[in-house]
Amino acid sequence: MSDRALTHLDADGSARMVDVGAKPTSRRRARARSRLRMSPQTAAAVAAGDGPKGEVLGTARLAGIMAAKQTPQLIPLAHPLALSVVNIDASVDVDAGLVELVAEVAVDAKTGVEMEAMVACSVAALTVYDMVKGLERGVTIEQVTLLEKSGGRNDWRLAEDT
Repeated sequence: MSDRALTHLDADGSARMVDVGAKPTSRRRARARSRLRMSPQTAAAVAAGDGPKGEVLGTARLAGIMAAKQTPQLIPLAHPLALSVVNIDASVDVDAGLVELVAEVAVDAKTGVEMEAMVACSVAALTVYDMVKGLERGVTIEQVTLLEKSGGRNDWRLAEDT
């Protein structure tokens, strides 16, 4: 744990939006991942694009992209950003019953896009759940995690890919 103060609190401990006006604009990039666990039968339907509500992964990608662009409406202290790109890659391991969604978000700005990447993955995972709940109610969203971020004061990468 760091001795640095929480940036979203003022001297009185009240929540505040961080003033990024004096920071330099730079290329900011973040990658995040979500994982869902389900039965191999449900994973096979996802992989085949054969869910009860239609093609699962394409819908999840669109939902994740839309969500990334709405992050400031969902996270109260997030800055509105004109995102340069939002990509969501999906993979399915049918035998393991695992769906993995990885979002990459980039922008030229004074603040990072970690929250946008994590929101994209979260909503994409929720969309997968919604699309397959007619097949299986026991699907679990096991993980939403930041994998890496670059730009700004320092770069960061998850130590282990777990």
